Amino acid sequence: MTESTKTLSKRVEIASVVEDLTEMTLNMGPQHPSTHGVLRVILKLDGETVTDLDCDIGYLHRGVEKICENRSYSMITPYWDRTDYVAAMAGTLCYVGAVEKLLQVEAPKRAQYLRVILAELNRICSHLLWLGTHAIDIGAVTVFLYCFREREQVLKIVENFVGARLTCHAFRLGGMEWDVYPEFGDEVRAFLDVFPKRVDEYEELLSENRIWLSRTVGIGVIDEASAKDVGLSGPLLRGSNVKWDIRRAFPYSSYGDFDFEIPVGAHGDTYDRYLVRIEEMRQSHRIIQQALEGLPEGPVMAKMPKVIKPPVGEVYHAVESPKGELGMYLVSDGTTRPYRLRCRPPCFINLQALRQMSIGHLVADVVAIIGSIDIVLGEVDR
Repeated sequence: MTESTKTLSKRVEIASVVEDLTEMTLNMGPQHPSTHGVLRVILKLDGETVTDLDCDIGYLHRGVEKICENRSYSMITPYWDRTDYVAAMAGTLCYVGAVEKLLQVEAPKRAQYLRVILAELNRICSHLLWLGTHAIDIGAVTVFLYCFREREQVLKIVENFVGARLTCHAFRLGGMEWDVYPEFGDEVRAFLDVFPKRVDEYEELLSENRIWLSRTVGIGVIDEASAKDVGLSGPLLRGSNVKWDIRRAFPYSSYGDFDFEIPVGAHGDTYDRYLVRIEEMRQSHRIIQQALEGLPEGPVMAKMPKVIKPPVGEVYHAVESPKGELGMYLVSDGTTRPYRLRCRPPCFINLQALRQMSIGHLVADVVAIIGSIDIVLGEVDR
């Protein structure tokens, strides 16, 4: 190799090193509060602009689906309170619905209505926690305090019903173990009376606030086609102008009896996802009112065998959790334990869109985008 060739090769090597130095790798999480759990986000930055992003998950993995293969059908039920632990009732409702479909058993009408009331109260709880933490991520502290005020009112009702505030184990195979306590109706109505005004307060603080608008409008845009391609569901999909809701498309637990709207956004940005969830809380209020007024009399538990042994077969059952489509694929081999149970968690699927929504934005915008996805790592990792 000649001297000039060596010099040229050295210059190329130095240039590549200098080029690499313009890009920085930054770890956000797994202890960062704005990742909403033990999520590690590996950011590649040019200055403060995101050029690439990767999610490192698995810090909360417990192997719950494999555990379920070694438990009886009844013993499995509490495990699904602990995946999306801020909306525990959605997981249990999905699991018991899958087993009931496999057994060809239907819960009594009263149990179905009570399930709807509790599931929608749980949806409101989840959205309130989301809004409060999302707002405080962006710097709006007052909204956080307001949201937790209403959430506490709902949690007291749930605690009076099931004895727990977070992992609310209310549903059983075939219905519910308990009927409502005497003050249940009055306490729910008291909450319903004040809640619409509270939602108006949240909007008054945020919806036209110029700082909120600058941090959310046009941030994390994902269009309708891309949202479908990624497999998004829930408020993320509806925020991209796709009118899809499992409660309306494939009604379960008597959701077909209730009149409600499916809110959608127009631009698929962080602001639209905020508006969709705000309106969803209003629609949950509307569903609870109808279910409470039309609550039928009768038992809350179907006649079930002492030993649960579904026939050989397989089934997929989905519910509309606060985060999106939560599905259970269940395979029975005719024994007292499932041969296979596989969960389709919306948080895991929705998190795939983070890279697409973040590239080209600033680091501060990644915080807002993660908040707008509304992930719970217990469901991502399982």
